[in-house]
Amino acid sequence: MAYRAFYALPDTLVTSSGQVTNAVYGFTSMLTNLLRDEAPTHLAVAFDAGRVTFRTERYVEYKANRAATPDTFRGQVPLIQEVLEALHVPFLQREGIEADDILATLARQGREAGMEVLVCSGDRDSLQLVTDDVTVLYPKKGVSELARMTPDAVVEKYKVRPERYPDLAALVGETSDNLPGVPGVGPGVAARWIEQFGDLDSLLARQDEVTGKRGEALRDHADQVRLNRELNALLTDVELPLGVGDLALAGFDREAVHRVSDTLQFGTLRDRLLAVDPAAGPDADDTPGEGVEVTVHDGPVGPWLRARAGQPTGLDVSGTARPGAGDAWQLALAGASRDGAAEGVVVDLAEVSGDDERALAAWLADPGAPKVVHGAKAAWHMLAARGLPLAGVVFDTELAAYLCYPDQRGYDLTDLVVRHLGRELTVADGGAQGALDLDLDAGEPGGDAVVRAASVADLAGTLAELLADRGGADLLRDLELPLGLVLAGMEATGIAADTAFLTELEQYFATGVADAAAEAYAIIGREVNLGSPKQLQEVLFDQLGMPRTKKIKTGYTTDAASLQELFAKTEHPFLAHLLAHRDAAKLRTTVEGLLKAVQPDGRIRTTFQQTIAATGRLSSTDPNLQNIPIRTEAGRRIRRAFRVGDGYAELLTADYSQIEMRIMAHLSGDEGLIAAFRSGEDLHRYVGSRVFDVAPADVTPEMRAKVKAMSYGLAYGLSAFGLSQQLGVPTGEAQGLMDDYFTRFGGVRDYLTGVVEEARATGYTATILGRRRYLPDLTSDNRQRRQMAERMALNAPIQGSAADIIKLAMLGVQRELDERELGSRLLLQVHDELVVEVAEGERQVVEEVLRTQMGAAVALDVPLDVSVGAGETWHDAGH
Repeated sequence: MAYRAFYALPDTLVTSSGQVTNAVYGFTSMLTNLLRDEAPTHLAVAFDAGRVTFRTERYVEYKANRAATPDTFRGQVPLIQEVLEALHVPFLQREGIEADDILATLARQGREAGMEVLVCSGDRDSLQLVTDDVTVLYPKKGVSELARMTPDAVVEKYKVRPERYPDLAALVGETSDNLPGVPGVGPGVAARWIEQFGDLDSLLARQDEVTGKRGEALRDHADQVRLNRELNALLTDVELPLGVGDLALAGFDREAVHRVSDTLQFGTLRDRLLAVDPAAGPDADDTPGEGVEVTVHDGPVGPWLRARAGQPTGLDVSGTARPGAGDAWQLALAGASRDGAAEGVVVDLAEVSGDDERALAAWLADPGAPKVVHGAKAAWHMLAARGLPLAGVVFDTELAAYLCYPDQRGYDLTDLVVRHLGRELTVADGGAQGALDLDLDAGEPGGDAVVRAASVADLAGTLAELLADRGGADLLRDLELPLGLVLAGMEATGIAADTAFLTELEQYFATGVADAAAEAYAIIGREVNLGSPKQLQEVLFDQLGMPRTKKIKTGYTTDAASLQELFAKTEHPFLAHLLAHRDAAKLRTTVEGLLKAVQPDGRIRTTFQQTIAATGRLSSTDPNLQNIPIRTEAGRRIRRAFRVGDGYAELLTADYSQIEMRIMAHLSGDEGLIAAFRSGEDLHRYVGSRVFDVAPADVTPEMRAKVKAMSYGLAYGLSAFGLSQQLGVPTGEAQGLMDDYFTRFGGVRDYLTGVVEEARATGYTATILGRRRYLPDLTSDNRQRRQMAERMALNAPIQGSAADIIKLAMLGVQRELDERELGSRLLLQVHDELVVEVAEGERQVVEEVLRTQMGAAVALDVPLDVSVGAGETWHDAGH
């Protein structure tokens, strides 16, 4: 079934570490459906132990026609077994025995024990097990649709009873097992023979009675038929370490389910799995509890808040959080629950007034009133839409969970409550006392909102301990929490957009798309869909006869990297126009998205996400402003659409020069690299002079380019092969270049080796500020996963430290702008660049703030170099 999933699902199901997961995802999804639909009391999974079995010893050609198992599938089998271990589902395998023999043995045991047995297998030989008590679930389509093969279903399809199916298969043969049948004999003829003679043994004993060419073929192949029947008989008496009595389903190990789901990045599938937890047996304690008993306070808000003075209070805000266009309609406040009970307040923001409104507003804005929130930045936006400032947030459970599990794909409150508190995010049976007194139009019962608020308060205590154990408490308190407030302000401000220019630009790129397509069509003499991989394969490899790219399931890849490589080899004009078409189409899509994002006041407001990148980098969405290309002139033109807003003088941009290489110098302590930065010379010319053993003035542009590619590549775990591909030189030359580099910069070599080994020992890497990234695959037996984890171990401390540094710089810049009471404001952060909208007369002081705060964000062994530019547009302010 896993093998079927491997071929049924695309190999684009890949984790951020590069692990392909289509087989494990498909298998786990199917298993989840079985648990949901069939609700079994007992369950086991059988695996083949290898290709050598008693059948191959009997007949060396058995399954010899099968291709070698793909590495990308083989590497997923241990992952499937990890999932099964987390579910407490036993799996069985035995040397020399096939998985179907194990299933047959368990089916017999189950039937004899009076059980109803379901056998889920993609091997038709399992149909011989079908009885009134045993049903085979056979995949009809991928792994999503299963046919119920009962005795009647077998007879209807094959015209023989299940116990006679092996006789039919012996006559017809089984291509997948490399078992040849009788020539000219299909299932229909075989079924008629079995009906006429009763069974295979009788047919073979009376084979002379079968006339014609088929009778002659039967007699010529009688020995092969006997062998087929011997080989396709499933064993029902295999000695197994577990019997059916040992297969009772218990509750899942929910923490293990979360852990393996984190690794495989199965967010939705994890939720589906947890929903079918059988919650029985010795592990019932692992299942979520009922929830929280709630008392909803229905008196004045002020006294309730005063009674909680100084105590952390969970805050839940219901609303929409889009910057500049959000809203809030309900608040819930609650303290941590005690003995499964919590008391809280629910406020309808459309109805609140008078003393309650004043008390609530004062408490929300009070920095001395400690609040715990799940997603503080979103809450800030929602409340701001109602004119309610939010201050005093001392803990954000979403950010804390992110720092604990940086590779997880989501940090849903419901999931975290189940995982860490062992309960559902619901009101316990008995309802919410006092809730009926509330007349809430928002649709959600007050009790549920109080449960969320109380659960956030409870979760904060648990996550605070975990975060402290993982060395992240300071990061949350001093960096991520205050940064969220800065980001909220930037999002609310937005950046002015020139819609007229964007409209012209959209048309410009649309023309580029059409022109490139027309040029491509002219070369091949016809129109095709340039976005269709199938049609492109036909044009490139059949019509134009170009060298084949990487083989994939649907032919040969036509992805961007492969086409770029193909163009570099062939310089074919069709490819030139195809690539130009793709570039123009991508830029047009970007511009269209920006036009849609312009709000009524003429500004675009992106959302900065703190919990997406495992390295700590911020990402941008709705629209993604980090996605605007800057390496091409066409892409840079888009930046002209972002301009200084009315009432402001200009935009300033400031970014770090070679930040990652400076961090590499600091972390490695390499004296040569540190000297390069301290000298003030061009880094890559300085390094090139030592690698190639020439004077700096004699370093050619080609030498400099090679050294630059290698220097940055080393920080990303680039291999000699990867460098050779990037530079277009033989692997041997690339390896020699790396060897020469490491000879001159031994500290870098020692650091890169040491950081991987240290991470292998500790299980994680850490940035300069202590941000950890856990990499369990560093000790994996799977070479592909291990090597990917090693590349992450090389990159995470450098890229993560760069992310931490720009975040510290943002906090410093905002603090200075506030303390000096300047009118200028931070607008954007894109990678290592900050964009500031400068008020009239503040250019000099703002530039000083940027240079000072960015340059002093952290103390490194090399100086942080900051470049600043100014202009009316983002493009003009570039430098």
